[in-house]
Amino acid sequence: MSSRTIVITPPSFDLDRLDSCLLHVVLVEPEIPQNTGSIARLCAATRAWLHLVEPLGFVLEDRYLRRAGLDYWPGVRLSVHRSLDALEAMLPRERAHLFTKRATTLHTEARYSRGDVLVFGRETRGLDEALLERFSDRLVRIPTSSEVRSINLANAASVGAYEVLRQLEWPGESPAES
Repeated sequence: MSSRTIVITPPSFDLDRLDSCLLHVVLVEPEIPQNTGSIARLCAATRAWLHLVEPLGFVLEDRYLRRAGLDYWPGVRLSVHRSLDALEAMLPRERAHLFTKRATTLHTEARYSRGDVLVFGRETRGLDEALLERFSDRLVRIPTSSEVRSINLANAASVGAYEVLRQLEWPGESPAES
């Protein structure tokens, strides 16, 4: 593993084999701790790997982040990357799906495989134009009305993740009995 990557939760995951994980969710420079906490909970529920790209708009010890993730944090596979370049170096381009309102392809029209990477931008600005240009053939969008600029980041991540799981025919798992 590259020294450019900080692994927060020790993984039982081989970074050289993306498909050893159902999917990856990438948040590029997330700003709102509650969104990231909710997405962390989503990742725990779906066995997705969560990648955060710095700079973050909060610290990982933020109480809002922890509250939104509830007691699911121990089940989150989490990596924090110092830059988008560091993340791009380890995740193959052909596995990436960048979510943006500028895409013409709907998220349901894309074909997903086990280990694919869903990339989401900042809550206030989305993904940088240069990144969208580099990945212009990997862009997808979630349909919305023209009256709404975008949906909440946590909602968008949920919509994207569950479309991947639907296509993979992942039935989920029965909750452990208490």
